[in-house]
Amino acid sequence: MDKIFLRELEIDAVIGIWDWERRIKQKISIDLDMATDARSASGADQVDAALNYRDVAKRLIDFVGSSKFELVESLAEAVARIIIVEFKVPWARVSIAKPGAISGSRTVGITIERTAEDYGG
Repeated sequence: MDKIFLRELEIDAVIGIWDWERRIKQKISIDLDMATDARSASGADQVDAALNYRDVAKRLIDFVGSSKFELVESLAEAVARIIIVEFKVPWARVSIAKPGAISGSRTVGITIERTAEDYGG
């Protein structure tokens, strides 16, 4: 299985359970691994034959930037669903990090793995 990856996609979003977190945007960081078959793209050398990671990033920037999740777990699930359902990806690993959420720790977050079967595919 080939994988396209995207690292440290930083997006400002409303995320958190505390009242003060609901009034501000905080920076989150997203890492993605997405299954693909790169043979078609490499043979054709055309973006139309590839999983277009620019389109994935733009979609997530729009979605996450306007979202208002309380939990990083919920946000990760929503991101995985978008990648798999909208971009026809058979498997994805999504890591969401919330830098500075815990005093004394650089970041905290979650990593989930989902397949098309998780969303009825």
